[in-house]
Formats: sequence, structure tokens, C-alpha cells
Amino acid sequence: MREHSRRELERKLARFEERPGELAAVLDDLQAKGFISQERVIASVLHRRAGKFAVSRIRQELFDKGLAADAVDDAIGQLRQTEQERAQEIWRKKFGTPPADTKERARQWRFLGTRGFGGDVIRRVLAGDDD
Repeated sequence: MREHSRRELERKLARFEERPGELAAVLDDLQAKGFISQERVIASVLHRRAGKFAVSRIRQELFDKGLAADAVDDAIGQLRQTEQERAQEIWRKKFGTPPADTKERARQWRFLGTRGFGGDVIRRVLAGDDD
């Protein structure tokens, strides 16, 4: 089980709504009682995704869930500080050794790129910079 945002629940449950406005009222009630929490959704996504993806990918996922921009920016701000270390760890788990040739370098670059890491971070990881 995972946390769902209000937008996700609206999308999933809209087809079951019998009367207009009924779903919104139920979701309002759930949110008022604390069963739907934007903070828990953000924490859940960060916990599940931070070890696999870059800030840009995680940010997009949070926005897709319909979360408030200011809450997303606060959460992402904390992740930006560890971007290089997380990229290094992801690369180490997958490859562990520097690329031997240009073909392998391109493969490792694509791997990190598809996870949302920027060119500057990827360049430092492949060069072996730990800073």
C-alpha cells in the first residue's frame, strides 16, 4: 500500500461517482480527518524514489500527483543537496567501475540520464569526482 494524493483518488474513483459532487464531498471529509495528506504523499515518494532517481524525475512525479508547488519545492530543495552522492551510489550499484571505452561510457551516461540526472552530475560521476 502507498499514500495517494487527492488528484489520484479523484482519477481512480471518478467513474464510480453516482451523483455530481459526491466524490468531492467524500474526499473533503477524508482530507479533514487526515486520511489524505499531502505531506505523507511527498514523504512516501521521496522515500521510494530518492535512491533511484534524480531530483527532476521526482519533482515531475510529485507534480503529476497534483501536489502544491510550494510543498514540492520545499521537499525537492532538501534532495538537491545530495544529488551528487545519490548519483554516485546509483552508478556504483549498477556499474562500479569506470567505463573502459566510449561505448561503455555512453551506456553509463544513458543509464544515469534516464534516471533524470543532469549532464554536469553525470560527468562528475563518470570522471570519479566525489565532490
